[in-house]
Formats: sequence, structure tokens, C-alpha cells
Amino acid sequence: MTQRSRQQLVVRSADRPGDLGWVVMAHGESYHEQFGWDTDFETLVARIVAEYGAGHDPHREADWIAELDGRRVGCVFLVAGDQPGVAKLRILLVTAEGRGLGLGTRLVEQCLTFARGAGYDQVNLWTNDVLTAARRIYQSFGFTLIDEERHHSFGHDLLGQNWTLDLRPGAVDSNG
Repeated sequence: MTQRSRQQLVVRSADRPGDLGWVVMAHGESYHEQFGWDTDFETLVARIVAEYGAGHDPHREADWIAELDGRRVGCVFLVAGDQPGVAKLRILLVTAEGRGLGLGTRLVEQCLTFARGAGYDQVNLWTNDVLTAARRIYQSFGFTLIDEERHHSFGHDLLGQNWTLDLRPGAVDSNG
């Protein structure tokens, strides 16, 4: 048994002091290190987290932290969308330390399980094409690309993407 296989992996609600601040900090540091993104991205994440923290509906919205041996290494949020029956998957992150353990998949699965239980018909998300690992996770759950648009954000020219997943019974699953 390897050292890595003995590590304890936990996905829990992000309800402890410091969790929300860690989400903002980890996004800022991770995306700067990996992609060179500037503090505009951290500001966006801070706005998302602040809006969530200031008044989310716990029956319709939730957030999770992934831990590795008690250290935070990932997160994801599910928030109500702009239309009834539509949720948004937001700010999925697995830090370098947590990668390769399936935590991104576990976090998205937790999100989708919650969304179904909360009665959502659809989950949407916005991402950028450079986030290839996240995109593979979304595709594995059946998300489909709706549209793309070039934009200049976070100090870079990027290709933003909107993805959607239909949760209704009998919806076509692109995985067959």
C-alpha cells in the first residue's frame, strides 16, 4: 500500500470558520500559479462567495470542501440560477495537492446529487477552455457545450464556455 493510498479523503459541507475565505484564497493562488491569472479572478470568486455567504437558501443551494488528511484541497458551490428550476455549478477547484485522487469528480457528483434532491431540472456552468481537466469531468457527467465566446479577463485572452446538464427524468444522456 502506498502512502498516497492511505490518505483520508473527505467531502463535507463548507460550514466551518475559514472555509469561505479559503475558497477565495485558494482560487486566487491556484489560478495565478497554473495560468498566470491576475487578482480580477480572485475578485470574481470573492463576489460569488460573498453573495452565497450573505444569504443562500440551504434547501436550494450548498457548498462543499474536499479535504485530504484534514487539509482543504478542493471546493464546489451549487447556487440557484436566474430561472426557476435551473441551478449553477460554481467555482469548482481541486488544488495541486489534491489532484489525481478523483476529488473533482466527487465534488461534481455531490453537487448534482444535491441539485436532483432540491428539484432542479437543469444545471448550468460557465468555464474557460483552458480548464481541460474540469471540462473532462463535466463531460463525463453528460454536460453539453451550449456556446463559446472570446473575452479578455483575468489578464488573458480566453474562450469562455457555457455548459448545461438536463436533470429531468428521461433526459438524453450524452454518455449513452
